[in-house]
Amino acid sequence: PVTIWARGLKMAPLLKLRGFKRLIGAQLTIDESTGVAISQEGRGDEAARYGFWATGIGVYFFWNLFTLLGAIGAGAIGDPAAWGLDAVVPAAFLGLLWPRLTNIKTRVLAISAALLALLLVPFVPAGIPIIATALLAVIFGSREKR
Repeated sequence: PVTIWARGLKMAPLLKLRGFKRLIGAQLTIDESTGVAISQEGRGDEAARYGFWATGIGVYFFWNLFTLLGAIGAGAIGDPAAWGLDAVVPAAFLGLLWPRLTNIKTRVLAISAALLALLLVPFVPAGIPIIATALLAVIFGSREKR
């Protein structure tokens, strides 16, 4: 819930939506559309807005299309791991994250967080590795201000 509010707070001043468009924009304010919009900020507000709408609509359309196709034909593909489909979500996340790694500090933080999560996964309950990586980000951020 906190990340939903954070995305909304970040995107509202950029999108400046009213009425029905605001309702549609709220439905499209997801990790992917927000990530693409933020990554385009250096190119201007218009590029960021275009990135938001293109990504949000694209994800909405294709998510629903492939959910339908999956429901209809999931049994035909067999084991998803055999096709390498288990790597799709991490690869998509890396694609969203990569443009944000603009300096050595962000790269070191990303690599450290990935290693910490991989080390913790076999030993702690689900969710703890993500919380630990968030704490790592807080530590990195607090060291920057000193």
